[in-house]
Amino acid sequence: MKVASAFRWTAAAAIITAMLASAVSFRADAQSEYMRDRMPYDAFDRLPKTDIEVPGGIIHVALAPGDFMLSREKLLDWIRMSARAVTTYYGRFPVNSLRLLLVPVDGGRIRGGTTWGYRGAAIRIPLGRDSTEDILRRDWVMVHEMVHTALPDMPDRYAWLSEGLAVYIEPVARVQAGDLSAREIWQAMMRDMPKGLPQAGDQGLDNTGTWGRKYWGGAMFCLLADIEIRKASDNRLGLQDAMRGVLAAGGNHEQGWPIERILATADKAVGVDVLTRLHNEMGSKPVTPDLASLWRDLGLKRVGEDLEFDDTAPLATIRKAITAPPVR
Repeated sequence: MKVASAFRWTAAAAIITAMLASAVSFRADAQSEYMRDRMPYDAFDRLPKTDIEVPGGIIHVALAPGDFMLSREKLLDWIRMSARAVTTYYGRFPVNSLRLLLVPVDGGRIRGGTTWGYRGAAIRIPLGRDSTEDILRRDWVMVHEMVHTALPDMPDRYAWLSEGLAVYIEPVARVQAGDLSAREIWQAMMRDMPKGLPQAGDQGLDNTGTWGRKYWGGAMFCLLADIEIRKASDNRLGLQDAMRGVLAAGGNHEQGWPIERILATADKAVGVDVLTRLHNEMGSKPVTPDLASLWRDLGLKRVGEDLEFDDTAPLATIRKAITAPPVR
């Protein structure tokens, strides 16, 4: 009796082990198919999809094989929230059609994202299976990647503009949509913007591919451009209007444009050559803005771990205008 029971237990364990191994193998195979270096367009097109209509376009959402702790509807809500922020900033969704692939991976967080345009706009997000609603509510990755769809493709040396715009616009768009507070993003800028300052050996944004310069150096360029456009236009226009101009001229991630065309198109939309001039200054040589003075002029003051706004500061009205919801 004990021998028979032991045999049955061993046989059952062997079957379960084989099933688990098969499941793990399937998961690994599925993940490898959907986590190739480039977007797996053909594999995506074979998956069941849910379409989300957004102002100016449609997002085709597909989930790679595997399980998420959250329901499909919760995941779709996250995508809708992110798309709302992007459409608030740009006035419409940047592309008419977007393929969006969520790939389940181990863990409880979002593992970055990648955006492509060579066979139509597409985003892939590796999403931890155990991610919670709170993780998705606080997420910045989805908006960051969607912002990428609003800029034409460029050579790698200008990745600082693509990443810088995404770093800068993402939190501003989320404030304008009501998903973040202005205090939160100015605190983050004061904390992180110094990572974008040139270091020893720097040769300008176009020629320095370090992480800090690509992401935060690019974001610093965008902040300076936003302020200068607003100064030149009596605070009527900003970087938001310039980048809407690029989109209105047909520039999105499905197109390939030289950086000169992007900047000239953006400048034309606001009637001043701020972006081209700043690129001429910062693209080929290191420029170190005085961030301490800039924060002071914007009316930003650290008080311990908190932040105080000084609305009497010279650029306080510009600071407020940057995060104000656009007038419809």
